[in-house]
Amino acid sequence: MKMKKMRFNSKLIHAGMFDDQFGSATVPIYQTSTFKFKDVDHGARCFAGEDDGYIYTRINNPTIDALEKLIAELENGYRGIATSSGMGAVNTIYMGLLSQGDHIVSSAAIYGPSRIIMEKQYSKYGIESTYVDTSDLENIRKAIKPNTKVLFIETPANPTMDITDLAGVVAIAREHNLITVADNTFCSPYLQRPIDFGFDVVFHSITKFINGHADLVGGIIITREKRFDDMLRPIMISLGCNMDPHQAYLAIRGVKTLSLRLERSQANAMEIAKYLQAHPKIAEVRYPGLQSHPQFHLVQKQMAGPGAMISFEVKGGIAAGKALMNNVKLCLLAVSLGGVETLIQHPASMTHSKMAQADRLAAGISDGLVRFSVGIEDLEDIIADLDQALQKV
Repeated sequence: MKMKKMRFNSKLIHAGMFDDQFGSATVPIYQTSTFKFKDVDHGARCFAGEDDGYIYTRINNPTIDALEKLIAELENGYRGIATSSGMGAVNTIYMGLLSQGDHIVSSAAIYGPSRIIMEKQYSKYGIESTYVDTSDLENIRKAIKPNTKVLFIETPANPTMDITDLAGVVAIAREHNLITVADNTFCSPYLQRPIDFGFDVVFHSITKFINGHADLVGGIIITREKRFDDMLRPIMISLGCNMDPHQAYLAIRGVKTLSLRLERSQANAMEIAKYLQAHPKIAEVRYPGLQSHPQFHLVQKQMAGPGAMISFEVKGGIAAGKALMNNVKLCLLAVSLGGVETLIQHPASMTHSKMAQADRLAAGISDGLVRFSVGIEDLEDIIADLDQALQKV
């Protein structure tokens, strides 16, 4: 059966697999730095790109290739580029797509380090950036300048849960001949596939939902066409931010249960969002599955489900939020997200603490905002833990 005709769950299990000499039922770990050539001519062909043989793990490796092909199939893309971390993916994209004098328009609320490194480091090399609320497409149009090269969005936004219209962004980009990039970490390809809407580049922190077990750090870029792979892959190789074969093996193992994990955590999240919305000590809940979400109808249009991420405000501001987070027992007070375990954290003092306060507040990341990554524990236990912690607020 051809891979392209398989449905999503079948691809999770079988995409990227290849027959090794022993018929392994899983992708083997090729834990090696270098590969032997058959002869000098074979080596020359490999370096010239005329042969698909392997050279050196910083350049290519069978285990890593299997992961790249697997995630590309899930995203309906051309090819994947696996990196040692999500920020390895971000920097590969920035360096591969932008040059001195170029301008990037981005979502104001994105993963903190993705914005900080652009504003503090890439700006030193003559790259300009503008951050706007991309849930309003008019903001994107107004931000475009003659030197704009890339539209870079994250939807749902981290941590505000704002939703950006994927098809709308692509339409604007085509009007101005711009490259579109989407951080799809919060959704995973199970819930959202930006390439289907015409995006050129999609990336993930594999650390999160794709792996889902809080035991590795990694990133992956998926391109819509070969030309974007040709722009980005040499940068990853030169940066030396390649994924390790054992990382790739763990990610392949982890992603096989993506749909099962996400269905469970998403079902939990829906009930927890309703619980929080009705709680007298909660001021606001931001969850794409609630009809109160300002882009609820857009969620129905471009996402297969609302996901497992919730943001909310506790009445009483930052002091009340701290009291809640300091008193949870089952939920872990920790950054990251997308794992089997439920995590709670405070963006203003943790993941987005390096942003200037004015920029953070303008992006909708208030001092009292709490980010909640819902795991697969029993729903009743998660709610009981929140309940006992909220009693102490």
